[in-house]
Amino acid sequence: MSLKIAVAQLNFIVGDMPGNAQKIIEAAKTAYEQGARLLLTPELSICAYICEDLFLRPSFMAACDEAVKTVARETAHLKDMAIVVGHPVGKDQRGKSVSVIKRTNSASVIRDGRVIETYAKRLLPNYQLFDERRYFTPGQGTCVFQAGDVSVGLLICEDAWFDEPAELAKEAGAELLAVMNASPFHVGKGYEREAMMIERVRASGLPLVYAHLVGGQDEVVFEGQSFAVGADAHLVGRAPSFEEKLFYVQADRAGAAIELKAETAPARDNNADLWDALVLGLRDYVRKNGFKSVALGLSGGIDSALVLAIAVDALGQDAVHCVMMPSPYTAGISLEDAREMARRLGVRYDEISILPEFEAFKASLSPLFAGKPEDTTEENIQARIRGVMLMALSNKFGHMVLTTGNKSEYATGYCTLYGDMCGGFAPIKDVVKTKVFEMARWRNAHDPFKTGANPIPERIITRPPSAELRADQTDQDSLPPYEVLDAIIERYMENDMGVAELVAEGFKPDDVELVTRLIKINEYKRQQSAVGTRVTHRGFGKDWRYPMTNKFRA
Repeated sequence: MSLKIAVAQLNFIVGDMPGNAQKIIEAAKTAYEQGARLLLTPELSICAYICEDLFLRPSFMAACDEAVKTVARETAHLKDMAIVVGHPVGKDQRGKSVSVIKRTNSASVIRDGRVIETYAKRLLPNYQLFDERRYFTPGQGTCVFQAGDVSVGLLICEDAWFDEPAELAKEAGAELLAVMNASPFHVGKGYEREAMMIERVRASGLPLVYAHLVGGQDEVVFEGQSFAVGADAHLVGRAPSFEEKLFYVQADRAGAAIELKAETAPARDNNADLWDALVLGLRDYVRKNGFKSVALGLSGGIDSALVLAIAVDALGQDAVHCVMMPSPYTAGISLEDAREMARRLGVRYDEISILPEFEAFKASLSPLFAGKPEDTTEENIQARIRGVMLMALSNKFGHMVLTTGNKSEYATGYCTLYGDMCGGFAPIKDVVKTKVFEMARWRNAHDPFKTGANPIPERIITRPPSAELRADQTDQDSLPPYEVLDAIIERYMENDMGVAELVAEGFKPDDVELVTRLIKINEYKRQQSAVGTRVTHRGFGKDWRYPMTNKFRA
């Protein structure tokens, strides 16, 4: 007995049911020609993931149902080919104030033009950015189906992280576990999944094939890296990360056991994964939303330099427009470094002085500001002039504006509403400042997309960071050193440590008080900020939900 399995590691678009169905159909035809008789797609492949309140619309559910029928109809000629697709099933009894959830997160097995089995996900995640209990009710049954001469037990994502669903599938006769997934990326997550599925194989004694989604969806990125684990609990194959791929797994019977074979893409370091996640997150957000180009303010500083390098790798030099907007406080070396980086990457670069506009604003406001010294008001005016300039270019030429703020700035509020926060996407929103420097050095040492070696001038990386909104300004004038700041942010924001615990770890009480206070009082800014790629296990997005009016601090 021999069964060839094809894992459809594909990049779907939320809500494009006809397009997603066509991708599955084409993958099935290609896999069939290559001898595969089982095609396994990711979780909710028909509608893509994460659909949020689209699940509550009857017309959306109807379109999903029609897409499943389309896949069945258009693959009916693929004799004895089992095709597993993920899709929502069911209806709600809904009123304006009450909803009785009747939908399930399901998967159907299609063979010879008809659905032969449907399985509903048993365990529904409701943590971090997951809200599955808002939309779905848990499944109760199991699903074991025949593919060739193999009995395959079907699990959906969270089901495979716990013992019972796999045990029930084995009791029902499964010889092989097929796991469909849409598990959001954060740095290191891919290898956590592999380790967990190895434990699942050890517990169940069954080999396992893991199909994972690839692509960007709003703030979330899925990295692919589908894989297979043999019955001996060893990894036998791995698909490449961050790219679409039909990943083939050969299943052969050896006595009573099923042996798996597959090609294995090499393991990667975390910075390579992080870079690809930032690139894919930006590329898919821009392209899936119909934009052809982006604009950003290039300051000569480290954050905008990193965003520029990401943008060129994601979209190509011809789709990126950089604008340097010097003020009276812009250093000459900032102009030199911005020009040099634009030259190295071959992007369009323009300079627009904001001095006339800045002086005009101050003159208009001078009667009202009489007797008041200059302060952050004048700093913010400069940032807001730049925001207006970039949004004007967006309106005129159709660019999506990229904001260049990092996680350390969003945490502490060191960003200006309607100024440097203007834009449609924030590529490094979930990257702390220390990591920004590390990734700049990494990108200078690597050219993964062949868009330009060593793109970031060394002086941008080595000089002290500054907003350059007043004379002789540096970021550390009013913040702890970034190594301290970022360590507090990680512990307090990502891991929920309290103030007393931070002090007990050795952080200075004044630093802890300052940083945690800034995180709390700047919630109103973050809730008005652009979406940005999530690359840690907790970002300032769907998995950070705090009230703006709030007296509590941990």
